[in-house]
Parts: sequence; C-alpha cells; structure tokens
Amino acid sequence: MDSFYELFENVKRVCQSDPKVSEVGYNKWIKTLEAQKFENGVAVLAASNDFMRRTTEEAYGETLRRAFEQVAGFPVAIEFVVSGDPAKKDDSDGFNEIEQRMADLLSSHQRSDYELTFENFIKGKSNELAYAYCIAVSGKKAVGNRERTVFNPLFIYGDSGLGKTHLLKAIEHEVKANFPNLKIIYTTGESFTNELVKAITDEDTYTFHEKYRSADYLLVDDIQFIAGKEMTQEEFFHTFNELYNAGKQIVITSDISPNRIKKLEERIKTRFALGVQADIQPPDFETRMAIVKRKAELLDLNLPDPVARIISEKIKNNIRQLEGAVNKIKGLTMFSNESPSISMAQRVIKETLIDAQPAEITVDRILNEVSASFGVQAEDLRSANRNAQISLARKVAIYIVREVKGMSFTAIGEEFRRNHSTMTISYADVKDLIKKNSDMRETVEDIINSLKQI
Repeated sequence: MDSFYELFENVKRVCQSDPKVSEVGYNKWIKTLEAQKFENGVAVLAASNDFMRRTTEEAYGETLRRAFEQVAGFPVAIEFVVSGDPAKKDDSDGFNEIEQRMADLLSSHQRSDYELTFENFIKGKSNELAYAYCIAVSGKKAVGNRERTVFNPLFIYGDSGLGKTHLLKAIEHEVKANFPNLKIIYTTGESFTNELVKAITDEDTYTFHEKYRSADYLLVDDIQFIAGKEMTQEEFFHTFNELYNAGKQIVITSDISPNRIKKLEERIKTRFALGVQADIQPPDFETRMAIVKRKAELLDLNLPDPVARIISEKIKNNIRQLEGAVNKIKGLTMFSNESPSISMAQRVIKETLIDAQPAEITVDRILNEVSASFGVQAEDLRSANRNAQISLARKVAIYIVREVKGMSFTAIGEEFRRNHSTMTISYADVKDLIKKNSDMRETVEDIINSLKQI
C-alpha cells in the first residue's frame, strides 16, 4: 500500500502540472482523493462522499487516467469509490509482481521526466526560435539590458502538445537555479481566472494583487483562456502594466497568435506586441525521431530504429503522443517479456491516436467552462443562489447542456436539482437572448467550441 501511495502522489503531481487543471479544481477534487488499492490493473481511488466521487469521475477521470499511464508507462483503469466502503478497502500484502514493476518504472520516471529543463528539450527547425528566445529571457545566456527589453513580453504560440509548457517550466527551472532570490510565478489563464474569482468571492483582492504584481518573472500558460472574461482581462491588463513598467519579465503562451484570439481586448493585444512573438510548429521527422529516441533512453528501453521510425512517421503533430507511445511500449515489454517490434508499435500507435480524440463532454465540464466564462464558481450553478450573474450563467449552462448533450429537460433538471418546467423556461430564455444579443451569442458559441476542442 505504501508503494501505491507513492505512485499516486506522483500521479497527482502530473495532474497538478496539467495546464487544463486549475489550481482550484486540483485542490478541491484531485488532491482530496485517497489511494486505496491497486489490483488487476485497476487503481481504486476514494472520495469523501458520493457527490465528490461522481463529480471527480466525470470532470477529472480522463485526466487521472492519462496521468496514471504517464507515470506507470501502461494503461491503468480507475475505479472511484466512497471512503469508508469496506468492500473497497485493501488488506492484502502490498504490491504484487505487476505493482512492483510499476514502482520500478516510476523510479525511472522520477529520475528523468518530472523536471522540464532546457537540457531535455529537443530542438529542431520547428521550435528553434522559441527555444532561443526562452534561453535569452531565462538568463542562461548573457544578454545586455537593451537586448533583454526586446524580449519583454515574450509570446509563444502553437498547438497543444508541442512543448510550450516545457519551455515555460524550463525558464522557471533555470531562473530558480541561477537567481534564487527572484520571485517567479508560473500559472495558467484558467488558474489566474479561478484565483481572481475566489479573491473576489472572499473579498480579498489585495492578496491576489500582491502575489502577481510583485513577481520578477510572470509565466502564463494558455492565455487564450481569459478571452471574453471581462474581470479577468481587466485584472490581467493592470498586472501586465505594473510588471512591464517595473522591467519585470513576462512570458505568455497560447494555442494561437494574439491577433487570432477572439474576444481578447485590443489593449491587451497591443501590450503583447511590445515584445517578440515566436510560433512552434509540429516537429519534422528528424526532430520526432530524436524525441522518441531520447524518451526511450530515459526509460532504459532498447528501441530498434525501425520501431522508432514507424512511431515517428505515424504520430506527427503532438510530442506528448510521441512520448506516450514510447511509455506504452515500455510497459508492454515489461509485462510480456517481448522485445519492441513493428507489430507492437502499430498497436500502440492505434491506441494513442484513438486516445487523442476529444474527451467526452460531461455536464461538469460544461459547468466548469460556463462558470469560468461568467466569473462565478461552478458549484454555485447547481445551488439555490439567485445572484443575477449566477442565475444568468446557470441558464446558459442549461442551454448548452441541452444543445450539446441532447438531454431531456427532466434529466437536466435532475442535474441542476430543479423541476422540468424551470429547465424549459431557462432554455427558452437563453435561446431568445442569443437571437437578440450578439455578444451573448458569441459567448455561448465560444464556450461550445472550447468544449469540443479539448
């Protein structure tokens, strides 16, 4: 049980570093889970009550599954239970052979994967400019003050899975190592938004301001998340101005260039244009081969060139998928005693590409997306709170659940703890509103598009 506990602690760290997991979401839903047992390839995780169990499974089940696979190196099924259920307790004698092999692989990951540095970032034509700019702002390579201002702010953009977060974390690592007295903050657009909402709810924006406006380095991942969120953009604008005027370094990432981010205020786009921008493209074949071989080396996996080649040829657009494929092959070789082969690689590639399909759109995902867009707490959407902003957000959530999931009004009412007629009226109100109000129509469309892209 101790070994499984340690494994789960590392799984939680992977979830915490996931740009799609907010700090609030992590602390409320993932951090509170209890590791109970691992048996026959199934990890049993316990929540404190049935509501927590159901919500965590729907909102973060897939995130946890991916994290388990990243840490363990092979697919792991997850069963969510409620704490105190005696049928789910584990009184067995610790790890069996499979669990011990998991622990061995975990040890390999601990040595190599959890620190994202410049040294283990694979450079190629697709990312060399972004890499060079990040080196410059990190202080790893000496540049003059005049040169340094050119790179402030630094804006990096490119599709998910191409290494943007790796570069931000590498900057963070380098600055902490060489300038320990400097205050460096890494956050995501979603976390920034959620922290601001909480600060406003708690009537403690002073602490929020002090945290972000005293940074020497501010690193913000997935800035596109703040688009359309008026309060968040207002706060970010003033934070940016204060840091920039004080000569502090700002590094931003996004999945698209600033000018293409819909509903991002023009004054913020103008600020981003003060520095330099660099895009990251999908890696070319040679870079993909280097990534696959490096990952295999870190896992102590003897991967023949033909196997590395087929992985690099078939998985073209996402570095995480490349590394995940090597992880799976490592797991298969450990449990089957087979050597890596073309047929094994083909099976893994097929699974990897299937897993890359968009995650299921759950009611909780819809609530999280709507709450972030309207600057309210997700749990309030199911509550009896009649605050005007919360009521509007609740109606929009009901409309989107109906449109996206096609659920009956009775089923939607069960989700929101309200009757069928209330759901019908709420849906009709929003349907009418988006016909008359173009801003509301764009907001609803953006939320739906965001849900479909994840």
